Amino acid sequence: MDEIQDEIHEECGVFGVFSHENRDVAHTVYYGLYALQHRGQESAGIAVAFADKITYFKGMGLAADVFAHGNLDELPEGDIAIGHVRYSTTGASQLLNAQPVVFTGKCGKMAVAHNGNLINTKELRDGLIANNAVFQTTIDSEVIAIMINSLSDGDIVKGVKEACKYLKGSYALVIMTAEKLIAVRDPYGIRPLCIGTTESDVIVASETCALDAVSANFLRDVKPGEIVVIDDGGIQSYFMDNIPEKPKMCIFEYVYFARHDSVLDGFSVYEARKEAGKLLAKHYPVEADLVSGVPDSANVAARGYAEESGIPFVEALAKNRYVGRTFIQPDQRQRENSLNVKMNALRSNVRDKRVIIIDDSIVRGTTMRKIVKMLRDAGAREVHIRICSPIIKHPCHLGIDIQTYSQLIGAYKNEEQICKSLGADSVRYLSIDQLVSTCSGANTGFCLGCFNGDYPYPLESYETDKLKFE
Repeated sequence: MDEIQDEIHEECGVFGVFSHENRDVAHTVYYGLYALQHRGQESAGIAVAFADKITYFKGMGLAADVFAHGNLDELPEGDIAIGHVRYSTTGASQLLNAQPVVFTGKCGKMAVAHNGNLINTKELRDGLIANNAVFQTTIDSEVIAIMINSLSDGDIVKGVKEACKYLKGSYALVIMTAEKLIAVRDPYGIRPLCIGTTESDVIVASETCALDAVSANFLRDVKPGEIVVIDDGGIQSYFMDNIPEKPKMCIFEYVYFARHDSVLDGFSVYEARKEAGKLLAKHYPVEADLVSGVPDSANVAARGYAEESGIPFVEALAKNRYVGRTFIQPDQRQRENSLNVKMNALRSNVRDKRVIIIDDSIVRGTTMRKIVKMLRDAGAREVHIRICSPIIKHPCHLGIDIQTYSQLIGAYKNEEQICKSLGADSVRYLSIDQLVSTCSGANTGFCLGCFNGDYPYPLESYETDKLKFE
């Protein structure tokens, strides 16, 4: 499905709650997952601890669908719960791979939910199998869970500390036993994770928008390399050994993944996107009648462009918000028409107009090519494209669903060639320095590997094709 494959997908969203009272904590997690739904739409799951048991429910689809028909109400009251929404980058999109991963081990019942992607999964998995481990799924999250258990000696905190010594890649974890909620962020802080509080609860979530959804007050971000343990004794913090001096959060969290009302590592996603639009207007101006964003993620940047340039912001594209990433296209004709179902040009707004279209990124170019044609068919006189990030030249092996060079138009075309391929009048991208400057208020450094090939972990250690087209 070309249009679906042409989007950048992040792997997951995680959420956890530790309550000082026994109550319907599953409902709190549900609202948190609802707020994190943009991070994954393939599956959802919630696990609840009560007494010495962990009960869970998970299924394929959106959280609202998975927990319809009384499925949410059937989860018991408890004092600890974790949840997960998933888009698969490692492991097939199947129910057996839905999270949280729940099992009984040396620490009793435990559950693990993971956002990110390990690059040494095969090596770790093979080693565990050699020591008689049995796997039920094909996901790296189960590898993490079994490693924690095998190294714990019955102490879950020890197991987490020891397991993290062997994990390479990106991971933001929420881990639950019958007594503890644990939050872990990888040494580079590649994926976001934050902590919030209410009068009776401590909340852990991928983004602050999920804290807002459950009326929690933001406490702080989990630091790169930090292990946060929450139990009846309060909040305790531990740090991994040999944490890198400079964090490297994935900058696409600001560009695209995170919801625009979230704050990541101390800086507003909204402000970063608005500044990206302003920089595009300042450095890559063009005469036009209107500026518009590809809905919904680029609308904030488009408004920034309009504010800086003085060109009015006018909606050029209408989006059908009821078509998800799993939209079914049974045959070739329907595949070709799928973008028309997802999006439509507003003819009265674009007819005889010079249009600037703002988007966060271009992956394969399939979707943007069809958007350009759609606008021209609707009567647009000129179509100029401005992109809020640099050209994506390299795959990502740390949690974005871009696994191969063959998926990337930017791996083998320059700006001028991309423009010609898309059929646009002009195409311009932000430079790496310009993009980094949009996030200058963040308390972190950034991974820019998909733009410049400089990853926290060497690409050579991960299986990827090196195919580039002429």
